[in-house]
Amino acid sequence: MRIAISGKSGCGNTTVSSMVAEALGFVMINFTFRTLAQEKGMEFWQLCSLAEHSDAYDLEVDRRQVEMAMEVESCVLGSRLAIWMLKEADLKIYLTATTEERAKRVLKREGGTFSQRLLETSQRDKNDSARYERLYGIDNGDTSIADMVIDTTTLEPAEVASLIIARVKKLQKGPSR
Repeated sequence: MRIAISGKSGCGNTTVSSMVAEALGFVMINFTFRTLAQEKGMEFWQLCSLAEHSDAYDLEVDRRQVEMAMEVESCVLGSRLAIWMLKEADLKIYLTATTEERAKRVLKREGGTFSQRLLETSQRDKNDSARYERLYGIDNGDTSIADMVIDTTTLEPAEVASLIIARVKKLQKGPSR
């Protein structure tokens, strides 16, 4: 079984994907701009800036994560575009949260000031959305292809993971007779 979990920055993609993968004993795939930046020995925001001028970074991340997902039997792929890129996913989940809540989460993770993180989160949303539309024709605000949309604004990661795991267990049982 392949599970794809997407959402904008700060929605809990990485945390929830990790929890779901661990609980189910699935391989966790989370190859992102952060991972690529580490591989290349550069700061995350530096890579984001470069990605604004070169499609190579998005294309590499997206290609590599799908390849990784297809190499294993059961996995959780957590990324901004997982539900669109992993067409073979058995379950597609989209996580949402308010921009303010996402900025608070990014602030907690990365430090800085709330106003700085709010501005960066909003700008990143705009930049990412424009790139995804241009590169793939994907509107990452259109959740119609998702099997589940979960608003994580007021939920703890464990609660979100539990909702997803319950859905997986239901799918694994198969259709009711």
